[in-house]
Amino acid sequence: MVAEPGLTELRRGVLGPCVLALLELRPRFGLELVRDLAAAGGLLTSDGTVYPLLNRLRDAGLVTSRWQVAEGQRARRYYSITEAGKQSLAAFRADWAQFSATVGGVLHHHVTVAADAGQGGVSDARDGC
Repeated sequence: MVAEPGLTELRRGVLGPCVLALLELRPRFGLELVRDLAAAGGLLTSDGTVYPLLNRLRDAGLVTSRWQVAEGQRARRYYSITEAGKQSLAAFRADWAQFSATVGGVLHHHVTVAADAGQGGVSDARDGC
């Protein structure tokens, strides 16, 4: 199944905050993040997007990484969320709640746009505006 370009862009836009949310629970290594995102059902369209994203998050100071060697296993780079990453995630969560409610309202016709409402803006159809 080929993903619609708009949906692919939406996934790409929320992947960073989703990675931060997973790291908020506990540190993880790269392949573990890939597996967890893939298991989340449709968040990950390509394994190759996670590692460049992790580098960007690290460069932005939102995550840190460290190499860890476990007995009998090869070295793995574990990623952890920083305090700045936690703040960024909290801000995204607040923005996402409002954004998703607005998009949901438009998609499900709970909100009318200016052309339909005869006004210069958006109104909430549930309020009778």
